[in-house]
This record gives sequence, structure tokens and C-alpha cells, in this order.
Amino acid sequence: MLTVLVQQLVPGTTIRFEGKILLLEQIIKVTLPKGPPFYKATLKDPVTSETFERNFKPDQEIEEVKISKRRLEYLYLEGSEHLFLDIDNLEQVLVPQEIIKDRANFLKEGVEVKALFYGDTVFSVELPQFLELLVVSVKDQGGGLVGGSKIASLETNAEIEVPMFIEVGDIIKVDTTQNLYIQRV
Repeated sequence: MLTVLVQQLVPGTTIRFEGKILLLEQIIKVTLPKGPPFYKATLKDPVTSETFERNFKPDQEIEEVKISKRRLEYLYLEGSEHLFLDIDNLEQVLVPQEIIKDRANFLKEGVEVKALFYGDTVFSVELPQFLELLVVSVKDQGGGLVGGSKIASLETNAEIEVPMFIEVGDIIKVDTTQNLYIQRV
């Protein structure tokens, strides 16, 4: 366990605070005309992607934790957990559904993700921003107007709004962060 003073922290540091592992995105020293100075930190929870601010005293000690980033390749769903292959050491890694959440809608065999590890535990998985996926079915939303849209089901079971000209069998580029259609490939 490595503890450091708040004034020694720099953006990009990973800390344990209030029982959670958090990423320090920004830290600034605030000096007021009256009262002692303090540090205002912007923290991000990598599991929920929630960002929030906290104030710290300059001499307050914080636990710094070492995390590692690894590249994983998705293999398949095993029960309620997702099985990945660690590309660097060729070990299999099971990741619980609670960590993957709704990103599972974009997982297919061979997709490479970035995972954050604390020890041997995965606590965050990041998909590539763009994926090319096959359209397996489409549902018209009615109307048939020019510039209209319809819902397409993809090979990964994700559903996404697409333009009217997209048909079954098309491969489309999808933004996984915003669940958006980008273009037909």
C-alpha cells in the first residue's frame, strides 16, 4: 500500500478513495483570502464512468494504487460471464456481466478491448469506438418518408437506428460509445 500526500498527486494517477478505485483527471490548488488552501480534484469511476469533484486538505494522505492496462480479445459468453483471451500472455480471463454491462451488445468473437486490471481483477472494459457489424434483420418504423429511418438488429443482438437504404446482409460501421450508425461499409 503506497500512500502519498494530496499535493503530490498528478492527473492520471489511480487512487483508492471511499473504498473505490478512481482515476484522477484533474487537480488544482485553491487558495482563498481567508482560510487554509485546499486541493480540488476531479475524479472518475472507471466502472460507472461517473465523474465528480472532491476537496482535499494539502496534508491529507491518499492511497495510490497501481493498475495495469491489458489488451483482451473476446471469445464467447460462458454462463453469466464473458471469456476473453489476454493477447500478451495468452491466458483466459473471465469478466462478469456487471463489468461489461450494456457494452455486451457490441461484443463478438475477435473484438479487441482494453481492460483495466487491479491485481488480477478486471474492473473496467473499453470497447473500440467503431466496429463493423452485420445487419441480420430490419424493422420498418412505418411512414417510408424520404430521410426516414428503421431499426436494424445486428449480429451481436444490438439494435440501432439506421437509414432506410440499409438491408439485411449489409455491414455497417457503428459508434459503440453513442450507439449510432456511422456508414455502410
